[in-house]
Amino acid sequence: MNRRDTLKALGATAVGAALFLESCKTPDEKDIVKKTDIADAVGREAWEVERLEELLAQPDFFDSHEMATITVLADIIIPADEVSGSASDAGVPEFIGFIVKDMPQHQLPLRGGIKWLDRECLYRFEKPFIECTEDQQLEIVKDIAYPELARPEMKQGVAFFDLMRFLTASGFYTTRMGIDDIGYVGNTPNTWPGVPPEVLEQYGFDSDEI
Repeated sequence: MNRRDTLKALGATAVGAALFLESCKTPDEKDIVKKTDIADAVGREAWEVERLEELLAQPDFFDSHEMATITVLADIIIPADEVSGSASDAGVPEFIGFIVKDMPQHQLPLRGGIKWLDRECLYRFEKPFIECTEDQQLEIVKDIAYPELARPEMKQGVAFFDLMRFLTASGFYTTRMGIDDIGYVGNTPNTWPGVPPEVLEQYGFDSDEI
């Protein structure tokens, strides 16, 4: 599952990523979002500040087991490599924890998907997903990561993994780490050397006349 192929396939759509502050912080600061951080954000409207404060004040939806599962899955989807860190290094699990507050329609599919994943692992390996070996985890993931190849009984797992992959890519590629990973530099100043000599010659101009 190449991260750039994933990005290409998903279009790296930012699901509410503009509202997410935590993933831009260092690991030590990740769990601390101050009201001054929100109020000082450039271009933040009053209603946005109010909405962010309201969301951040809400208790976490996921418990520690669910967050651990989300972290493992996110790092399987976007692992660390020679270019950048992993999804969890970029704060993607925290991003997903925030998104389900802002978009509660994702709560039931994600919680149900984690339960499905653990049930499947208990059936195959007699332990929940996060306690499985890496090979066992990848065996399950391969069964649900490719919808066109998945068996009918994997349908719920496929839907869950699709959502996880979408949110993981959305979270990662809207952080500085993700932007650097794809080499995006935005608008940068450059120097225009002028019309190429062959073009000038084609239209009968002398470069000294331009």
